[in-house]
Amino acid sequence: MRAILLAVLCAALVSGGDLSNRRAPGFALPDPNYDHFYDLQDYRGKVVLIDIMSTTCPHCLLLATTLETIKQKYGGKVQILSVVLPPDNQDTVRKFVSTNKITIPVVCDMGQMTISYFNAKPGQAHIEVPHLFLIDRDGVIRDDWAYTDKNRPVFEGPGLNPAIDKLLK
Repeated sequence: MRAILLAVLCAALVSGGDLSNRRAPGFALPDPNYDHFYDLQDYRGKVVLIDIMSTTCPHCLLLATTLETIKQKYGGKVQILSVVLPPDNQDTVRKFVSTNKITIPVVCDMGQMTISYFNAKPGQAHIEVPHLFLIDRDGVIRDDWAYTDKNRPVFEGPGLNPAIDKLLK
């Protein structure tokens, strides 16, 4: 009974956000060392999770832990990228990755990619983090979640798994 209740709760959380059901904007973003660029086109045919985050955000750290668990569970079936914006920089990303033993790629955006994902308009200067985008194998954003109390299981627990499982079927 408890498992059924958890599944119903998780399914209720897994619904398209305001930024879903459209083609995911393309991008090519560097890692902090500029050793590698991550291009969304490289992941065609895979489910992709994009995490817009900040290295100083406590909820982002909790999400990073959740994403590490997702990476272990799904392996190469799901590509995960965390994206940071200024004022984060090479040093803050390196420290965050090292201190928290993050293995998920963290890439640096100067704003263009994030603006396109949030459909930002002039005057919309503030973007709340963390924010997750779930992209299907065809490159369409199927779900997105802002961090709220209602969405906590998505960011801090197994609430993301039903949405991923649905896209992997």
